[in-house]
Amino acid sequence: MSEHRSTVEHKSIDAPEEVRIFAGGQMELVWVGGTTFVRATFEPGFRWSESLKAKAGTDSCQLAHTGYVVSGRLGVAPDGGDDVELRPGDVFAIEPGHDTWVVGDEPVVLLDFTGDDHLAKMLDWSGTDARPS
Repeated sequence: MSEHRSTVEHKSIDAPEEVRIFAGGQMELVWVGGTTFVRATFEPGFRWSESLKAKAGTDSCQLAHTGYVVSGRLGVAPDGGDDVELRPGDVFAIEPGHDTWVVGDEPVVLLDFTGDDHLAKMLDWSGTDARPS
């Protein structure tokens, strides 16, 4: 009888496999367990509708996001809904159809672990430049 051996795959977001720079921020990426994990940083003054709308070709972000806010405050305006402010320690699920912006003078750092399906689209239209780490 063969013995099953479990494995653990681990990587550090502090040593990203890829860095993508865009107007007003950057995304640091690692791939682990078949999932793309992103640490996104948005600088004060960033607003999705001003930085990425033209490249996406939509009036609002049409991607879902699941994540955790590490620092800063992020405003979220769902299409047809009430604005929400995400703060450090908040865990979130944002449906497609929203705008986001940095609230205040502190950069927003968040972890997005939605995965490969949405990320391929996001990287395709975000206008980012891949920068090897």
